[in-house]
Amino acid sequence: MEIYDVVIVGAGPIGLATAIGLHSRGIENILVIDQTRAFRQVGQVLDLLPNGLKALKYLDEQAYEAVKKTGNGFLNTQQSHDQKPAKTSPTWIYKNLQGQLIRSIPLSFDHWLQNYGEGRVSIAWYDLQTALRNILPPERVKANHRCLNVIDEPENNCVRIDCVSDQKIEANPYAYWVEGDQNLDPTPQELTTKSLRAKLIVAADGINSTIRRVLYENSPYSDFARPEYSGFTAVSCREITDVPPELQTKLAEKFFEDSPIVTISNDQTSSDPASLDEPRMMLFRRPGGLLGYILHLAVSLASLQEKSGSDLLDLAMQQLEKAGFPDVLRELVRLSPPSNMQQRPYYIHHATTSDTKPQPAWSKGRVVLVGDAAHGMPPFMAQGANQGFEDALAVTTLITQIAETKTWDNQEAIATAFEKYENLRRPMMAYIQRATLTKFPHSSDAEWNKYGKQVYHRNFDQLMNMN
Repeated sequence: MEIYDVVIVGAGPIGLATAIGLHSRGIENILVIDQTRAFRQVGQVLDLLPNGLKALKYLDEQAYEAVKKTGNGFLNTQQSHDQKPAKTSPTWIYKNLQGQLIRSIPLSFDHWLQNYGEGRVSIAWYDLQTALRNILPPERVKANHRCLNVIDEPENNCVRIDCVSDQKIEANPYAYWVEGDQNLDPTPQELTTKSLRAKLIVAADGINSTIRRVLYENSPYSDFARPEYSGFTAVSCREITDVPPELQTKLAEKFFEDSPIVTISNDQTSSDPASLDEPRMMLFRRPGGLLGYILHLAVSLASLQEKSGSDLLDLAMQQLEKAGFPDVLRELVRLSPPSNMQQRPYYIHHATTSDTKPQPAWSKGRVVLVGDAAHGMPPFMAQGANQGFEDALAVTTLITQIAETKTWDNQEAIATAFEKYENLRRPMMAYIQRATLTKFPHSSDAEWNKYGKQVYHRNFDQLMNMN
């Protein structure tokens, strides 16, 4: 009977980073599994900020260099020798409805490096996943493994993971770079179940984590088994092609200026921000002149049910009109092709709660939750992946100590290690979530600088010395 040292559930960036960290520290008897039937080009662009890049660099220098090299060159001024540097550094600007500048944030790697000791990289989710996957031996990453259950087997000093796979799909994740036939779901006869065993499980399977649900659902913590709606939703149209030149000129002069992306809200000044309950619009332009936007709206889930296309566009227009957005912005939204409209409700696993319910631990026995499975949240501060990399570093460091002390079978040592992880990470996550769900980081330049110091400037040596 094969027993892995560690099985990581979830082959997203956080699961892969954890595996890379363990593998580079000599823990090679590991496996990463994912429910996807094929690794394909999905997901949006992520911003990797100084704290996330610092954590990744501590995890593995090769992974850090690969991600930095793969990142979007438009937002990264550290270009190769055969490229000419950009004349000006791109910026992300914040403006109010009148077009007045509230704040300007440089996006170049070098600016963030100078200010925080590490840079900033924008990278597509799939490119990040691919860069990390390519560092691991191919046989250590398996697609087509959907986790169904996790069962403790104390008699074997391990945990059993029951999975289901589609027999029509090859297990080799490198054989399929596109989805293939998406029209036919497997029948029960085409599914096969299998079991894997591991001394430890790292659950990096996202905000809708199956592992979290299994751990909590039939326990006193059942209320925490599934994520809670945050109260915020993104309504977006990422491509509007037929924008009249006159409208493009108005948008460029009043909002874009020379920036590729602008956030627009009802703020009056940097010290007088609007409530997050007011709509915020992220307006961006792509090479070739294509325009798109993402609206962050405080709406109920009920108001979103079964809304798509024209109905979703009507909802967006109603919210913008109610908030007093200027005609030029409403005119752009009105041009959105209904077929391009999308909605994405944001969910959250609270790091702390204000009620009296006991908060569940991020681990149980030989299983530990990381990333969104532990503390998923809306992406307003771009900290989801970055905090996940910090989780990966902490968990990797502590599992390495278990391996070095040969305490794989010592339940007390495992519990102590995972408790250290949580004690280190939960206070920071509570701070990040408060910042994400309030107007605090935008309230003034002083508060913004305080946030930057507490999040980006931290000394990561403490994560390497958790004795």
